[in-house]
Amino acid sequence: MSDPRTTPSIFTRGAVDLSALRPSAPARPAAPSAPATSSPATGAPAAATPPAGVPGAVPGVSPETIIEVNEANFQSVLERSLTTPILLDFWADWCEPCKQLSPVLERLAGEYAGAWLLGKVDVDSNPRLAQVFRVQGIPMVTAVIGGQPVEGFTGVLPEAQIRQYIDAVLKAAGVSVAAPEDPRLDAADDALMTGDLDAAEAAYRKILAESPADAAAEAGLAQVELYRRISGADPAAVLAKAEANPDDVESQRLAADIEVLSGQAADAYARLVRLVKRTSGEDRDAVRKHLLSLFSVAGPDDPAVAGARRALASALF
Repeated sequence: MSDPRTTPSIFTRGAVDLSALRPSAPARPAAPSAPATSSPATGAPAAATPPAGVPGAVPGVSPETIIEVNEANFQSVLERSLTTPILLDFWADWCEPCKQLSPVLERLAGEYAGAWLLGKVDVDSNPRLAQVFRVQGIPMVTAVIGGQPVEGFTGVLPEAQIRQYIDAVLKAAGVSVAAPEDPRLDAADDALMTGDLDAAEAAYRKILAESPADAAAEAGLAQVELYRRISGADPAAVLAKAEANPDDVESQRLAADIEVLSGQAADAYARLVRLVKRTSGEDRDAVRKHLLSLFSVAGPDDPAVAGARRALASALF
């Protein structure tokens, strides 16, 4: 892992002077303790301090994901950022947009399981922190990597863009982590598997509206279109008709669809590449587009797709 303190900022925000919040004494300021409560079982005072090493941990939430940040424990949080990126969520109880953004951030913090920490900063209770980080509107999110702040965003963003921001922060910090499962894709895939093509299409299109380059959503949408094309078709009859009519564009396209769903994608690609060579004009363009749609079903990393793309390029030029 690279040292996050030497990682260039992924954004362009100017430097923020944090020295005013550092204590003058060598000792680290202790996080304020919550009021003691009585144990239901014994009536004795229950421990109210956060887990060691994690100042201001939010009750009921894993101490490795979300912390309450204030002026007293900020130095500890800053030191924690030397090893773990921290996203600061500046919010206030009266802020309605904050109530939309904060639950998303909290859920994502749990999904990433400690790869980064979410620091909650109440701007009303911590005006100096808000001033130092130049908070001009809330909700505002910024990251701290290696003790230094980097650019963030203000306002409520779609979840897909928040995920992109988090991934950029992790990359800048030198943290390699597998992205958690996207629940939007899970829901779309479930609809596809149960045969609810309309719901699946709507879900994939929604993802693509938020993340136009989402390859998994593109593949899912291409699958929806593929299932619709072969709906009600008799595979044996389709393949027999294509064999008897090698130059019939519609027969060959449908046969290729059947082959893809039968696990014979390479044969389907070769069938359509041969058809590209034998056709011209609008027919040739229709075959080419159909082949590209089948590539989308497999995804860009499929080795058979790579070979078929080369063959298609050769056939076209």
